[in-house]
Order: sequence, then C-alpha cells, then structure tokens
Amino acid sequence: MNGRSDYATVLTTSLLLLVGLIMLYSASAPFSLRHYGSDVHMLLRQLIAVGVGLAALVILAHLDYHRLAQMNELLLLGSVGLSLLTLLPLGISDGLWLSVGPFPLQPTEFVKFALILYMATTIDRKRDRMGSFAQGVLPFVVLLGVLGAIVLSQPDLGMLIMYGALVAAMLFVGGARIRHLLVIGAISVPAILTAVWIAPYRFARLLSFLDPRAYSTSSGYQVLQSLTAIGAGGLFGRGLGASRAKLFYLPQAHNDFILAIVGEEMGLIGTVAILALLALLVTRAFQIAERAPDRLGRLIGYGVGFCVGFQTLVNAGVAVGVLPVTGLTLPFISNGGSSLLVTMAMVGVLLNVSKQGAHR
Repeated sequence: MNGRSDYATVLTTSLLLLVGLIMLYSASAPFSLRHYGSDVHMLLRQLIAVGVGLAALVILAHLDYHRLAQMNELLLLGSVGLSLLTLLPLGISDGLWLSVGPFPLQPTEFVKFALILYMATTIDRKRDRMGSFAQGVLPFVVLLGVLGAIVLSQPDLGMLIMYGALVAAMLFVGGARIRHLLVIGAISVPAILTAVWIAPYRFARLLSFLDPRAYSTSSGYQVLQSLTAIGAGGLFGRGLGASRAKLFYLPQAHNDFILAIVGEEMGLIGTVAILALLALLVTRAFQIAERAPDRLGRLIGYGVGFCVGFQTLVNAGVAVGVLPVTGLTLPFISNGGSSLLVTMAMVGVLLNVSKQGAHR
C-alpha cells in the first residue's frame, strides 16, 4: 500500500462531508426556521460536530492504534456508563440523549466505536480460542445482552440490531465457528420478535412495513411519504432545495429519511452518487484491513467498514420501504452530531491502520 491509498480515503470522506452539509441544510431549513427562527440552526450545529470530528480524525490518524487499543476497556466502560446516565432521572437526559450545554449527545453512538476497539483487541488476544464457544463467543454474547438491556430501556431497538450485526461480523472475521454464530442467530430472532411484540409502537412499525397503505395515516405515513418523494425526483430530481416533502409532509426529513430528500431533489443519479461514495469508503476500509500490518489492524478495519456499510444499507432500505423503520442514520448525511463525530473518529483510526500498513 502506498500513500495514495490514504488520499483516496481522505478525499472520499471530504466529499461525503461536503455533500452531507449541503443536503442537511436543504432538508432541515424549514424545520429550523419554524422551531428555531433561523434556517441555518441545524446546519450550524452540524458544523460544530464537523469541527470536533475533524479534530478527532486528525488526532486518531496520528495516534498509534495499538496505543488506542490499550484503552479499549476504559473506552467501553466510559461509553456504557454515559449510556446508563440517560436512564437516570438527573434532569440531563430524555432517555436517549445527554444534554451537554446546548448540544445533545447520544452515548450509544460512542458505544459503537468502543465496541469495535474492544472486540478487535479481545479477539486478537484470544486468537487461539475463538473456535471455542465458551471462550470465544459466549463472552461477547453476554456483553451484547448487557448492551441490549440498556438500549431497549431507552428504547432503541435499531441500535441493538446495529450492535448485534457488528458483533456477529467481527466474530466471523475473527475466526468464530459458523455453527456457533448460527445458533446465536437462531436464538436472537425470537428475542428480537419478542421485543417488537411487547412494544406497541414497534409492533405498529412492523405491521406498517408489511402493508404501509393500510396504515397510511399512522405508522405507515413516513414510508409512504418517503416513497412519494423519491418517486417525484425521478432520474434528475426537482433541483437542489426544491423538495416539497421537507415542507412538513415527511417527518424526520433531515434525520432518518434524509435519503428521500436526496432522491427528490437530486434524483436517482444524485442518490446513487452518494451511495457510491459510501460504498467506496467501505471498500477502502476492507482494503486497508486486508493490508494491515497485524491482526488487530485487520479487525479494526473490517469493523469500521462493516459498521458504515451496514448502517448505510439499513437506512437506505428503510427509505425505500424494504426494511422496517429502525432509526439508524445515514452516515455523514443525516443530522446528528454524535453519529457524525463517531464516524469521523472511526475514519481517523482507519487512516492510522492504513499508514502503518504502508510501512510494514
């Protein structure tokens, strides 16, 4: 690997940041004007997240990932501890977010980053024991159960699915036996269905996913409006800023369903271009993983790539109605300072793995 490979990652990330800010402003301007009196309110908050994220990216790109991995347990405990604070009646949270001055933080996003580092470090240490269910797989299943109890209490089933998919993917790359993963998957399906069944709003989402038109005035409304917006965009779109869905027809237009606004304003071509940039970043992560100087770097690279790729696929699937609504954001594009900050931090670690791979 040569230095040019790093430039490809940096360029892709820079383009995603630029496009994300443009689309966020376009999608959020009406909401910002109505609720905050300024059409740039959400954009300014996202710009602050970009600034902090860039600082994190630069620092982590120059910090040896082996040193960062030494802090994996501390990072995981810290992020889990912050997540637990959201459940306490301290007047600083609403069950999902922590208020830090005027800027809310979503601690479960930071757990995602810490989980990648913890799993990579632990799997690397247990390399000869990953074939054992008791030593190689079960401890991570227990950890996932603890994280699941926290996020379901918030409640945030979408993040639990993200954690579960990430754990499964890294165990697979780390050498766990496929039959062990299949057993855990078979057990997880009824558990997730039970979580859906006992929560009326989740069950309503599942029903509306199966037949959105039957719930067009309730839980199926968002998906139908999203499909209408995407269909109205056609091949070339209505034009930047010309979305009608964002005029309060489509709830969460600047969050979970921002891809629908992209489709309406930029058309199929613009949507494919953004998804192609995200796919390129995922591809680069996997390439960096394959050329990493050691197993730890390989696991981190695959973890970052899978995390970005899975979240992208789920968000896009929700926007076009092929998956139930989960609440997962579109990396770099959706509103959300915590999500953006964590994604940029992951890119920073990825760049460090790439840098060290170039000098092996």
